[in-house]
Amino acid sequence: MGKQKPKEAVTTFIGTDAVVEGTVEFEGTIRIDGGIHGSIISKSGTLIIGENAHIKAEISVNRAVIMGVVEGTVEAKHCIEAYPPSRINGNIEAPVISIEPGVIFNGLCRMSGKNVTPLRTPETTGNSGITRGPEGFVNFSKKPLTNF
Repeated sequence: MGKQKPKEAVTTFIGTDAVVEGTVEFEGTIRIDGGIHGSIISKSGTLIIGENAHIKAEISVNRAVIMGVVEGTVEAKHCIEAYPPSRINGNIEAPVISIEPGVIFNGLCRMSGKNVTPLRTPETTGNSGITRGPEGFVNFSKKPLTNF
């Protein structure tokens, strides 16, 4: 069985019958079960996208928990968690990313930030020739990576 979905104290709620067009800015924790078309922004908040939600937005938050449909870029300062039956069509970026089995994800995934520790580095593998390329991708060969 997978991880337990977080039980946050929700401070803002957008129900299944609501559709918001434009920018949604919030603090605390927001749960969206309706639709958002535009952008969702929070410097320190948690975004919970419910199973019935359909989001077409650029998202920039501290933490994102996704269980619905998302079309657009999701960036989180802390983490992104995706649980079934979510469908994500767009790029995601966070230091910590968790995608449970059953989630449909189509896009690019990038783990970035100071919280990321590579699993294999020259220090942990005895200088095996591992280097990082221009975009932070790990190169396991002995040849240096060149720009793409």
